[in-house]
Amino acid sequence: MSNKMWGGRFASGPGAIMEEINVSIDFDRHLYRQDIAASKAHADMLAKQGIITADDAKKIAHGLDTILSEIADGKFVFKRALEDIHMNVEGRLSELIGEPSGRLHTARSRNDQVATDFRLWMRDTIDTLDAALSGFQRTLAEKALEHAGTVMPGFTHLQTAQPVTFGHHMLAYVEMAARDRGRFADARKRLNEMPLGSGALAGTSFPLDRDMTAKALGFDRPSANSLDAVSDRDFALETLAAASITSVHLSRLAEEIVIWTSPLTGLVKLSDKFTTGSSIMPQKRNPDAAELVRAKTGRIIGSLSALLIVMKGLPLAYAKDMQEDKEGAMDALSALSLSIAAMAGMIADLVPDAAQMKKAAGEGYATATDLADWLVRTLNIPFREAHHITGRIVAKASDGGVALHRVPLADMQAIEPRITQAVFDVLSVDRSVKSRVSYGGTAPKNVKAQAKKWLKKLEKK
Repeated sequence: MSNKMWGGRFASGPGAIMEEINVSIDFDRHLYRQDIAASKAHADMLAKQGIITADDAKKIAHGLDTILSEIADGKFVFKRALEDIHMNVEGRLSELIGEPSGRLHTARSRNDQVATDFRLWMRDTIDTLDAALSGFQRTLAEKALEHAGTVMPGFTHLQTAQPVTFGHHMLAYVEMAARDRGRFADARKRLNEMPLGSGALAGTSFPLDRDMTAKALGFDRPSANSLDAVSDRDFALETLAAASITSVHLSRLAEEIVIWTSPLTGLVKLSDKFTTGSSIMPQKRNPDAAELVRAKTGRIIGSLSALLIVMKGLPLAYAKDMQEDKEGAMDALSALSLSIAAMAGMIADLVPDAAQMKKAAGEGYATATDLADWLVRTLNIPFREAHHITGRIVAKASDGGVALHRVPLADMQAIEPRITQAVFDVLSVDRSVKSRVSYGGTAPKNVKAQAKKWLKKLEKK
């Protein structure tokens, strides 16, 4: 039996394998709200333009509202034989209102319909992700304010570099999340053009008011080229690119949490809310939430790569390959949403071990740069020479197995006679972080100011 929605040209229905590979309702059912909203706006416009009657438009709107309620209440029966969300909605509409349902598809194609629905879905998803990232930023900024003066080791190459504050470290991720939100906002702005009315690829001969439909659906404008409108998936690629970068940022923080919670460092603790145990080792507390955030990054980046590969060889306009645009994107953005929630929860939950952090911050001769800076500032020694002198003093400390601030003054003066007792004022980790007062530096007063600035800014959003 042929498909009654499109089967006039066909004497029989598709084979079982064809039906299985062709069906998309298992995932594009998530577009039901957007599909119904777009159909209502389209019907209203058709009635205003005199293409269908006002009575038919009214019946269509009532039927679509009924379908929306049925789906929301879990009473709607999705039929795989009808392939996708568009045909499922139209099929049920036919059952509810009869002949007027057949007028809804006037002056549109599934090509411009799905492109519109997917843009609407992507726009809604971006708004949800933006709100989640804003909440994540607030959590980070609150933790930063709380620990503006908590000293911890800063690393390069995962080697102790210079002391920083835990608050400063948290604010670094606030900045990253701000750029992530900016990328999503840019993607949202560019995707906010409406394909509906482009038809299959060439536009339509009906006297549409596309501006009316675009306004009703919250689009900035209708698309200017029908070929481009039905075949473009830049908006999905760009959103997935933004999601991939965001997930990389989350993964970096997740990796740090894994390192910080290890007994080898013991810098922070996570509660039972975000850790699990071992089936064989009773002592274990595993940072599984962080590890899963780290792992989901692969799925998100993979979805971007997959869609890029799908699109790379497609001529204009629509091809069935593009049905592969939604499942991966939906999975990726769902994974990102969960990852943001998990990471915000972990940041709120974690408790830094301030004493252990401060101890670790002083190891590895982390204040060596402060010594070099003191030589430049106080003795007017060129930095490269000061760097060399400091290296010799660090070697002396290492040979003696003592911290830098424990090296006797006489030993320092044997290397550089002009060094005075005042040098010890800069060699503690507390003094080191307090001295980093340049804009963007780790000084506690800087961190407090930046954290408060961010919290105030985020309140307005």
